[in-house]
Amino acid sequence: MNDSKPVAVNILDKEYLISCNDDEREQLHTAVTFLNMKMKEVKESGKVIGSERVAVMTALNISHELLAYKRHNADYTNSIDKTITRLKNKLDEALTNGKQLEIHQ
Repeated sequence: MNDSKPVAVNILDKEYLISCNDDEREQLHTAVTFLNMKMKEVKESGKVIGSERVAVMTALNISHELLAYKRHNADYTNSIDKTITRLKNKLDEALTNGKQLEIHQ
């Protein structure tokens, strides 16, 4: 069941109505706060003029950060996977050698 209701939010001093479920409102407000902070950073840098350009530059910056995070997370996951595989192989080898020792005793 979709209980979407319009929620008024302010982004860079403009009001927007966003359709949102009750259980997603807190996340929406957190996202709006984050977006406002990032947009103000871009606007205050003085390098970008105009709301649309500020929005596009902010979107590009956030996209860049997200992709860098995903890349870092993927690298970390690969590193963990390799470590687990290496440890599993060492355990298998130790167990195999242990069984061979038991047989020879």
